[in-house]
Amino acid sequence: MDPDTAAALGEAWCDDYPWAFLTRLTEIGDRMGGSPGERRAADLVAEGFERAGARAVEVESFEMNRWSRGDAELAVTDPVERSFETIALPYSPAGEVRGELVDAGYGTPDELDAVDVEGKIVVASTTTPEGSRFIHRMEKFGHAAAAGAEAFVFRNHTPGQLPPTGSLRFDREAAIPAVGVSLETGEWLTDYAERGARAALRVDAETTPGTSHNAHGTLGPDTDEEILVVGHHDAHDIAEGALDNGCGITVVVAAAHLLAEMDLDVKVRVAGVGCEETGLLGADALAERMALDDVRAVVNVDGAGRFRDLRAHTHGSETMEELVASVADEANQPISVREQVHPFSDHWPFLKRGVPALQLHSERASQPAAAGAGGNGARGRGWGHTHADTRDKVDDRNLREHAMLTALLVRELARTDEIPRPSPSAVAGNLRSGDYEEGMKAAGIWPEGWE
Repeated sequence: MDPDTAAALGEAWCDDYPWAFLTRLTEIGDRMGGSPGERRAADLVAEGFERAGARAVEVESFEMNRWSRGDAELAVTDPVERSFETIALPYSPAGEVRGELVDAGYGTPDELDAVDVEGKIVVASTTTPEGSRFIHRMEKFGHAAAAGAEAFVFRNHTPGQLPPTGSLRFDREAAIPAVGVSLETGEWLTDYAERGARAALRVDAETTPGTSHNAHGTLGPDTDEEILVVGHHDAHDIAEGALDNGCGITVVVAAAHLLAEMDLDVKVRVAGVGCEETGLLGADALAERMALDDVRAVVNVDGAGRFRDLRAHTHGSETMEELVASVADEANQPISVREQVHPFSDHWPFLKRGVPALQLHSERASQPAAAGAGGNGARGRGWGHTHADTRDKVDDRNLREHAMLTALLVRELARTDEIPRPSPSAVAGNLRSGDYEEGMKAAGIWPEGWE
């Protein structure tokens, strides 16, 4: 390792700026896509890039459909009368529904097909059974709506009286109302469903035209070719968004400080994007405005910094996998690898357009990669998308160390001349091998024109 890089990494080891940045970010409060708080987050990210010495730092706006949560009420009406805490899910329409409760288990397609959901209020878990393919909430919701359900209730699988949130569609209003309830409430609802109970659901949400913002700047030589390092600065409005994705955007900003001290072979663009939680809208807007033929690779930092060990999603690229292994060996730090393509984060608008992609996530040391974020070992996101996604869950060592590893990975990408670009057929084949096609089509996000 060259002396300048070693010195920069040594300074980063005890740098308190990442924690200070995360503190300011989580103090903002509501960073929902299109909100004033999200704009403040974009400005904070731009400030961080300027502090790192990035050039041409700017905050760009893009139009989107802003969803406002409003109020929601859920009550069992027969054979007893009982109200439960609930929250509406992004892009749920407003509406009032009365009907029979039906339990659809995990909400898999087979489970939904096995029960009569037409005209009913469907209850399903936020997690997926072990040993099965991952089934996204949008797929569960899409199947239920297509089968004639009147409303959908997602019950959390993580304890703690934590009703979950999560977008139902990408940037457009969904077909039927949907809400989230806690694991504890979900246990009652499944019990009532077995008794043939009826329920009433009211959602008072709103979807209106809005504006969101991306922040970006450049580091390194002023070459035509560039590498994009991106993380989303938005978060759901029900919590501080410290884990998802306060940690990730903090890692991007901290890595920018390190990259500014490194000898880079090509230009590196660092970016914070909005509206990831409501449909990858900021990343898509950025992809539309960039000359993608000049983008050597995109590094999406979504999930890094949350837990102890870094995890790299290489999306079927052998070159990326080899690069990750070389950096892990050089840094003497563990980085696990997943090869499977997945479409639910900010690399997707670039990957589907043929840009090689690397996503940096994290996992608890000595635990399976599928372990939940809530510390209970369950499959799923755990504290993310709940009121419990707060700064106290973060270890600032992870922020610093993952920023170092991110910077080293980007430096190696800048040194790598040939990174094969994935074809649509190769990406589609990888998605099919992971059983994503059915779910993406149910959610309405399978790319047009793909076989």
